[in-house]
Amino acid sequence: MVTAKLKPANSKLKRFKEIQNPRLKFKEKLSYGFGDLGNGMMFDMGQIYLLLFYTDILGIPSWVGGLVFLVSKFFDAFVDTAVGTIVDNQTNFAKRGKFKPFILYGSIPLAILTVITFLSPDIGETGKIIWAFGSYLLFNAAYSFVNIPYGSLSASMTINADDRTQLSVFRNMGSQGAMFISGIVVIPVVSLFPNHQIGYPIAVGMLAIAGVIFHMICYKGVTERHTIERPKEKGIGRKAFLNLLKNRPFIILAIYTLLTISALFLQQASQLYYFKYVLGEQNLVGIVSTLNFIVLIPALVLTTFLSRLIGKKMTAIIGVGGFILFQFINFTFFSDHIVMFLIINTIAQLFLVIPNTVTWAFIADVVEYGQWQSGIRSEGIIYASYSFTRKISQGLAGFIPGASLTVIGFVPNATQSADTLHGLKVLFFIVPAAACLIAVILFFFAYPLTDRKHKQIVKELALREEL
Repeated sequence: MVTAKLKPANSKLKRFKEIQNPRLKFKEKLSYGFGDLGNGMMFDMGQIYLLLFYTDILGIPSWVGGLVFLVSKFFDAFVDTAVGTIVDNQTNFAKRGKFKPFILYGSIPLAILTVITFLSPDIGETGKIIWAFGSYLLFNAAYSFVNIPYGSLSASMTINADDRTQLSVFRNMGSQGAMFISGIVVIPVVSLFPNHQIGYPIAVGMLAIAGVIFHMICYKGVTERHTIERPKEKGIGRKAFLNLLKNRPFIILAIYTLLTISALFLQQASQLYYFKYVLGEQNLVGIVSTLNFIVLIPALVLTTFLSRLIGKKMTAIIGVGGFILFQFINFTFFSDHIVMFLIINTIAQLFLVIPNTVTWAFIADVVEYGQWQSGIRSEGIIYASYSFTRKISQGLAGFIPGASLTVIGFVPNATQSADTLHGLKVLFFIVPAAACLIAVILFFFAYPLTDRKHKQIVKELALREEL
């Protein structure tokens, strides 16, 4: 715990008031959002297209493709822990920043590895399986070195609740923008090439280059204001991890995220199969991405309004609840009708934007809760641990469709049976909705950190001179 000379209480309260006032300008919030736009230009390639690339282009079994996702994400547990520790242990970072250099130096290696994952060498089935595992493991390691510092960055930019909500809004705008661009660009570009083995790396490479540019904009446009150099105390990293296990808001948020993000990425991983084989329109992903992007701004405005009116917790609950409702409506009535499916799915995605937006503000709040509880501020370790939860979600979202395709009798590039088509519907609609239902019940009853509670915590930290 860092200690300092006590100052008069009125001076400390003045400091608290300064911290509590929103101070981030539009340009800085936009720059931060560009960071996740850059992340998505590379990360979304894997979540949306890689499983289909594995089965239909690389030519490995679907269950093996699913296993690649699962193993890679579990491997990330060790990488994330290491990266979080490295980030937290940074010293003499006053001039260059504690988090920003990782974005600067990690972006280009990440872009190169993004393209490598979409190469299809002619090395036999065993060699292709090894290639899939190796390339995706390396990609995820590189992604950790950029994404964990990026996520930790928001906690250092501001402690104000409104500013943090706005950073989450702009971050999700970047994330959804990346999803939109990747949804409308990749398949059409790939289709320009008779040989899709060439088309995929070219399409992915174009977006990876754009991702590097957006990362640079983020690096140049944001400022770190609340960074603390950890004291050189033996065993402090271990202590920070142990304290994390006592951090109830973090534990509940992690479980909630495991379920909701699994649902989100499961839909992304299975949507191409649903569009291609159930609806008979593989290129529907472009229309869906466009519609999702159209409702993004209304969803973000609604998120900001609800967050100020009823707080982040209830805002997230309303968003998840709306998504669940419209998923069941679509499955029950419109799963075979393209037009009505598009309308109802767009409404469902509008609601899903809401919790995915405020989630990033939650994790920033958890940083102060942990500091208030233990006296140790650990942005890197907290975000690394949270990132691990998300990656487990992503791994499950890749593994479940891959394993499920085998169970329901899926045959690549063939006409599917009625049972297989029904299975694809359940995979796309019901499984994500069920996961979200469990998540929202848990979050409602067990998550203790409201906006009011966080404000009181920040006040106490200011009085203790730990901010």
